[in-house]
Amino acid sequence: MSGVQRVDDPSLPAPWQALYDPASRLKYYWNPTTNVTTYDRPGGGASAAPAAPSGGEYYSNRDRREDYGSGANGNGYTSTSYQKTGLSGQPVSTDGFVSASEYRRQHDISVQGDHVPDPLQTFESVGFPADILDEIRRAGFKSPTPIQAQAWPIALSGRDLVAIAKTGSGKTCGFLLPGMLHIQQTRKDPRSGPTLLVLAPTRELAVQIKTEADKFGRSSGIRNTCVYGGAPKGPQLRDLQHGVQIVIATPGRLNDFLEAGQVRLQQVSYLVLDEADRMLDMGFEPQIQRIVRTLPRQRQTLFFSATWPREVKHIAAQFVVNQTVHVFIGGVEEKLVANKSITQHVLVLNSSHEKFGELSRIIRSKPPGTRIIIFCTTKRMCDQLSYNMSREFRAAAIHGDKKQSERDYVLQAFKDGRTPILVATDVAARGLDIPNVAAVVNFDFPTGTEDYIHRIGRTGRAGATGEAYTFMTGEDAKHARDLIQVMREAQQVVPPALEQLGMRGGFGGGGRNRWASGPSYGGGGFGGGGLGGSYGGGFSGGGHAAAAHGSYGAAGTAGGGGGAYGGRDDRDRRRSRSRDRSRRRSRSRSRSRDRGDRGRGSPSYGRYSPR
Repeated sequence: MSGVQRVDDPSLPAPWQALYDPASRLKYYWNPTTNVTTYDRPGGGASAAPAAPSGGEYYSNRDRREDYGSGANGNGYTSTSYQKTGLSGQPVSTDGFVSASEYRRQHDISVQGDHVPDPLQTFESVGFPADILDEIRRAGFKSPTPIQAQAWPIALSGRDLVAIAKTGSGKTCGFLLPGMLHIQQTRKDPRSGPTLLVLAPTRELAVQIKTEADKFGRSSGIRNTCVYGGAPKGPQLRDLQHGVQIVIATPGRLNDFLEAGQVRLQQVSYLVLDEADRMLDMGFEPQIQRIVRTLPRQRQTLFFSATWPREVKHIAAQFVVNQTVHVFIGGVEEKLVANKSITQHVLVLNSSHEKFGELSRIIRSKPPGTRIIIFCTTKRMCDQLSYNMSREFRAAAIHGDKKQSERDYVLQAFKDGRTPILVATDVAARGLDIPNVAAVVNFDFPTGTEDYIHRIGRTGRAGATGEAYTFMTGEDAKHARDLIQVMREAQQVVPPALEQLGMRGGFGGGGRNRWASGPSYGGGGFGGGGLGGSYGGGFSGGGHAAAAHGSYGAAGTAGGGGGAYGGRDDRDRRRSRSRDRSRRRSRSRSRSRDRGDRGRGSPSYGRYSPR
């Protein structure tokens, strides 16, 4: 070892020694008893593995099961899997590195498990083949994201992984690239079935994963196919019959193929569940359970989720048993939280008619060609808004009624910048990984704050910043308090108008919202004090307790406004008015037939029809 210098490191277990080679500027470890050298820091004993974190945290893994599999780490993998997959084959200078504990502190990473490997802070330190490294460089990536840096050494060691990280964190490459090295290591015949199976909740996410698999697997000859509903089965079945190493699938379509005996999964040894919380929300648990039961018990499982609620913990405990390591990026979240790098703007408007003007103002305030996603609640509004906007801006719509070919075309045009404005329903709110989306606009408020977080998460991805604009009217008052909490948790400034909307929206409180005053819903809910209407006042309403406000009834009890059941005379008047409205509708239909009825294809048909 001419020229090699010994580095004093008393923390090393005997008889290991730390050595430094000035010629290559590399630090490595040598065991004089066994004459073994390794670039992975030894964790103890006289063997080279398993490697322990050099400055990291140690946690007990209460769910770890030692009896699973057949190798030293279970599942047939030995503790020297780093060497098998080439981790030690590409040594890299450690200049500029920080310790594992410091890297985790800087990137808010926490880990649970025994002998958790150190994060890999450069692509070269992973030992990827040259063709994959070339693709990484061509993609413009400078260094691994935190989830990649910590997940890669765990996945490459053959252990199971549970990773809790927000969308846009780079997790797709976090599981795909180790999976490709696993495929190269096992070298199974793809005609007998895939080696790597990825389950995803939506076809959009599945297609996105396939795009990455195409990019990084092309030079290695690793073939894949995408299996999802809403597309013809024939091409997907042909791919499966010809043989592929990777299958990326939604649970529904893959389960259909399994029940029909059209796919074989008996040699899957690397399973990924991506966005597992979303799959549970969509009711895919029975299909997932059936799929996993058909897989070999000796396999490696990687489980990714954006949240860590009880239901997700339960299903993860069933699937990951092989010396599992838990990785949390940004802390343990029992519920979904908004990305702090997204600036949230909430505009409380007097009516829905004001939305169009505000939307135009927002778009014009951005540089030409800025990528913007606009979310609508209904497919009808999605199409209508896209059509109206296309007169001034390059916009296109995507929703569940579009053919898959049309959706693919629209998404590609959006990614390419040919159509920089995408109008979408919630079908695109999760799973799409489109870079450089500068802003998201919630034209209609979603059904809840979780969907809100998923929507705005389309911007501010991969460490970038973004902006989210949300339009709210009195009809959205019931969501105001939850939205305020989401904004405060993300350290956002809550506008006073939203605070006021929240005060009257949670348990009523008068004002222009559908739970408060108005011609249809009467008083302001519980404790409201509304101004009457067809359904009267709320319980214990304040402000207008004695008088009847509105056309339909006398004052309600305990301070409520006028109610629908206020008196016999009021009911008689309602019946009379109902008969009048019925006669008017009959005459209107008669005139419509005379003019030639506007059918389903007319522009006015179903203008505000629900999804």
